Amino acid sequence: MVNMILLLSAILGLFLILRFISKTSLLHILLNQFRSLEDKLHIHQSYRVPQLNHLFQENELYRKVSTYLNSLPSLEDSDFTNLFTGSKSNDILVRLDINQTIRDVFLGARVTWTIDKPEKNGPRILVLRLRKNDKRRILRPYLQHILSVAGDISQRKKELMLCMNVDTPSGENGRWRSVPFNHPASFDTLVMDVDLKNKVKADLETFLKSKQFYHRLGRVWQRSYLLYGPSGTGKSSFVAAMARFLNFDVFDIDLAKVSDDSDLKMLLLQTTSKSMIVVEDLDRFLMEKCRDVSLSGILNFMDGIISCCGEERVMVFTMNNKDQVDQAVLRPGRIDVHVQFPSCDFSSFKNLANNYLGVKEHKLFPQLEEIFHGGASLTPAEIGEIMISNRSSPTRALKSVITAMEATGFTKSRRSSYDDESFRNMEVTSGDQGGLLSRDHSVRDFRKLYGLLKMGSRRKDEPLDLGAVEKEG
Repeated sequence: MVNMILLLSAILGLFLILRFISKTSLLHILLNQFRSLEDKLHIHQSYRVPQLNHLFQENELYRKVSTYLNSLPSLEDSDFTNLFTGSKSNDILVRLDINQTIRDVFLGARVTWTIDKPEKNGPRILVLRLRKNDKRRILRPYLQHILSVAGDISQRKKELMLCMNVDTPSGENGRWRSVPFNHPASFDTLVMDVDLKNKVKADLETFLKSKQFYHRLGRVWQRSYLLYGPSGTGKSSFVAAMARFLNFDVFDIDLAKVSDDSDLKMLLLQTTSKSMIVVEDLDRFLMEKCRDVSLSGILNFMDGIISCCGEERVMVFTMNNKDQVDQAVLRPGRIDVHVQFPSCDFSSFKNLANNYLGVKEHKLFPQLEEIFHGGASLTPAEIGEIMISNRSSPTRALKSVITAMEATGFTKSRRSSYDDESFRNMEVTSGDQGGLLSRDHSVRDFRKLYGLLKMGSRRKDEPLDLGAVEKEG
């Protein structure tokens, strides 16, 4: 009887101990101590995966390992980690932190990964640690497994990024800081000439399939575009549409934050493949007397030896006016395709009215057509702005556009009385149109913001130059 009581007491005591352990972290602590003791009885070998290589370019293996580690369920079981919101408001992302250790198992072998950051503003380093007697058996298969899984994840969750150069290294990715690129523009939403749209899309599609062709010619696999025209004609929206069509990340270079020619080269070295490199308002920068980057530095950036250090890239330069730019910048090889973005003509206006107001025909259209043919013009952004603010009443919106265009026409006629030569050179462009931007203001605010008395830009006879496409294609 006594033995039975002792046995029941022992069982009850064991039950209470197990219950206590399960309710606390004691079991977790004991397991960690056991693993630590077991690790000390084995010889380990470590492998470092730096974020940047010796040329200060991004190490693609680092990016792929990071993608793989951030997908592991064991990441959530770590002692600490980072939580971020995703591209959608209800997405919660778990991400690695510095000095955090994450465990993984492959073919029965346990490995650990740790993020190290030796310098305060330096790049990060991923450190792989595994038992030495497992090295020959699992190292290469494990790395191939990581590349395969990371590739599948990238295909499923491709999120375009906008990368901007900063004054000092951020520590995350050299001189670049990135944010999700969620610009909604696409070739389907842009109001532009259908033939121009198809030519650009065909040129981009041909480029994507031409790796072997470029290599056979001994050329770097990259393409360059010049988008030029007044502000508000849709150049930035066109850039966004190109990025979405190509599914390329965008590297937006602010030349004002570049310290010298060498710094510009380093920025180019730190870009990745499958990317668009964008330099906006290049003409304004070249017209500045005091600038840190020389013309020679710009030319070498566009097609010098340094530009050969990366492939599968598209370079895009935007200008308001290319006529005053040194022709060395515009020569074939540096710029492959020229696309002009003029002010709106009547054909494009009808497309805008259909998109913004849902109006295909209106009794005011003949009057608007006459005003367009008379020489008055606005940019697509200016017209879109008026339509948005008056979208509840299409008739009021069209009348507001007429009022604004008559004001520009009056301004041009006043200007022509002082400069007949200027009047003869001014033409309403009726050729291919670029995309459009839009903002929201009334006609009164519109006049105040845009200064209608300063409008009326000069146009060249050729609205589009795709000669480079025809010659090379």
